[in-house]
Amino acid sequence: MTTTVGHVAEFLEAFAPSHLAEDWDNVGLLVGDRSAPVRRVMTCLTITSTTAAEAIQAKADLIVSHHPFPFKAVRQLTGDTAVGRLLLDLIAAKIAVYSPHTAFDSAERGINQRIAEGVELNEIKPLTPNPLGQGVGRFGKLSSGITLAELAKRLKKFLNVEALQVVGDIDGQVSVVGIGCGAAGELLSAASDCGCDCMILGETRFHTCLEAEALGVSLILPGHFASERFAQDCLAEELSRQFAGLEIWASGAERDPISTV
Repeated sequence: MTTTVGHVAEFLEAFAPSHLAEDWDNVGLLVGDRSAPVRRVMTCLTITSTTAAEAIQAKADLIVSHHPFPFKAVRQLTGDTAVGRLLLDLIAAKIAVYSPHTAFDSAERGINQRIAEGVELNEIKPLTPNPLGQGVGRFGKLSSGITLAELAKRLKKFLNVEALQVVGDIDGQVSVVGIGCGAAGELLSAASDCGCDCMILGETRFHTCLEAEALGVSLILPGHFASERFAQDCLAEELSRQFAGLEIWASGAERDPISTV
């Protein structure tokens, strides 16, 4: 049986159900024909001119992009804007686009769960649970208290990054840790209410850092890219297990636009 865009979309909906997505988000199949056949699939964090060119060059039939593309509604689909040019290029190449975004963040085997497991938390639960026992963010307990510096080192190893930012006393003890990938500073209050003395965020605002200090919650900030990009490799592996006959890969050209000097 020929695998179609619809088949892959159905799996992704089961893997990261759209009801887990935030109300403001734009998830699901965003570009393409569900009946179109699929042979090659590329995952990436964001569709940019670089990742789109890679997919077109490799003759991909589907891009699974974590960040939605387009994210906001477009009134005209022309080559006059960067978004319009990319969409026209993808449509001309017959490449469909699916985005799981915040549904993948919160899924049972989603990004926040993987980070929580990656830094060896126990008794992992959602920071803001819903009636189905699922929810946004994660928090859990370390088996024994460690310093903020030691937890940061553990996270750097898991995410394979050389540097990150911290808020708080690097020699202070931490034992209950909250998780919010990407830009999830709005989860800080929930983390504090859950008894977290530390929270891992991809990135956040300066004033959220000040609020964290006032609440007595340390922060570890590896960067938006680092906190989510690793999971696109994981998603490619999940898809490969489900669709063994397809060629599936995570973008090799994608890079963090922010450099440390």
